[in-house]
Amino acid sequence: MKGILKTIVLLFLLLLFFSCNSFLNSSPSAPNFILILTDDQGWTSTSVQMSGEIEMSKSTYFETPNLERLANNGMKFSRGYSAAPVCSPSRYSIQFGQTPARLNMIRVGMNTEHINHNNAITIPKILKHINPNYVTAHYGKWGIDVDPSVLGYDCDDGPNGNKEGKFTNTKSQWEVEISEDPKKIFSLTKKSIDFIKKQADSKTPFFLQISHYAIHTNIMTNQRAFNKYQNKKPSDIHNNPGYAGMIENLDEGLGMILDQLNELNLLENTYIIYTSDNGAVPTIPARKFYKKGMNFPLSRGKWDAMEGGIRVPFIISGPGIKKKSESIVPVIGYDLLPTIIDIVNPSFIPTNNIDGGSLKNILFSQSNSEVIRPYEGLFFHVPYENKIALKRAHSSVIKNNFKLIKFRDNDEVRLFNLNSNISETKNIAQEHPIITKNLEKLLNGYLKDVNSIKWSEGLNWKNVRINKVNSFYD
Repeated sequence: MKGILKTIVLLFLLLLFFSCNSFLNSSPSAPNFILILTDDQGWTSTSVQMSGEIEMSKSTYFETPNLERLANNGMKFSRGYSAAPVCSPSRYSIQFGQTPARLNMIRVGMNTEHINHNNAITIPKILKHINPNYVTAHYGKWGIDVDPSVLGYDCDDGPNGNKEGKFTNTKSQWEVEISEDPKKIFSLTKKSIDFIKKQADSKTPFFLQISHYAIHTNIMTNQRAFNKYQNKKPSDIHNNPGYAGMIENLDEGLGMILDQLNELNLLENTYIIYTSDNGAVPTIPARKFYKKGMNFPLSRGKWDAMEGGIRVPFIISGPGIKKKSESIVPVIGYDLLPTIIDIVNPSFIPTNNIDGGSLKNILFSQSNSEVIRPYEGLFFHVPYENKIALKRAHSSVIKNNFKLIKFRDNDEVRLFNLNSNISETKNIAQEHPIITKNLEKLLNGYLKDVNSIKWSEGLNWKNVRINKVNSFYD
């Protein structure tokens, strides 16, 4: 009898142990998600030290205390990437969980008639398929060629672009403008808070994407912040008081969201994702030639697939995520869709070609575990010339600590070890011919598999119907 009793007690304790561990390492069944997507915010353009090993991965001039607060409550990714070095491709990539190369959406101002915008596989559509109770909303800069409702959003403020946040694209865009609602940061935040309150009152789970117009030009800030940074000692890298003020105003908007979630007791059931659509502009004002850019120690900036153009702030907080944690695993914008799916319903398998992988294991248990994607590596595709940037069409692949860049005009390849040379100053292709050959094969194979568009001299892909031009990898 005693033996049976001991067995029952042991089984009970084991059941309790596994139940507790399951509870601690899992997420709520219907959590809320808030994706805060900033515009042109570089990896070093915050006061969060994005890499624990690299002191210069934070700014000593810009101040973002609320982003520090978010990082302290969750996980920062020292190797977080946008899917492209410009806005529209990376925004498409987030929604569909696919690379710009697969979508054949590789630049701003591109014709997108070839994209199936009615595709059932987008973040809001999948969430609502898994759980019809989810309410989805998008506010701010959209940058996609259909209304947000077509991709599954219940609430939105329109298919907005840069001009809705004020963008003149003249030399005046680099001059500081004083505003009480710079780049609509505060009105956009209020709109988002009203949505959050409504869902809290009705007790409905939600997905909210807040896509800020900041810190894209025009440079705008309020008077208080401008005065503050005019009187603050600049750094060698960051020194523009108007730009700094805009970054602080953007951070204040984040703080308002965090305060509201706390007031509504929603923080324990809400995942907050903070990232940018691409890296920061390399200089203010933009110019072709410079010795040390605003993204230093990263090389170059927006418009290039060098690190300054694609490595961005990437922070996630929420239930089950260890506070003040850091992951050194390379992650990217198109990982967000499979991650959200995996958190809400691990058994749901998308039928379309998803390029991203789930970050769930990294977030909940092993901060440096492997991300399983259909293809090894992260892919970047810029098959056109840009007068401000490298001025050469190029593609890139990152696998582990190695990064290969291939230029399309003469098939030149460069290889960098990002662990030892984050500034991409030392080409080690000749020293590591096997690694170079394998990465080049991986990159070329992927572009062929997805039948992506390829560089052709004189073709910039702007306003071009791609099916009318025979320039594909096949």
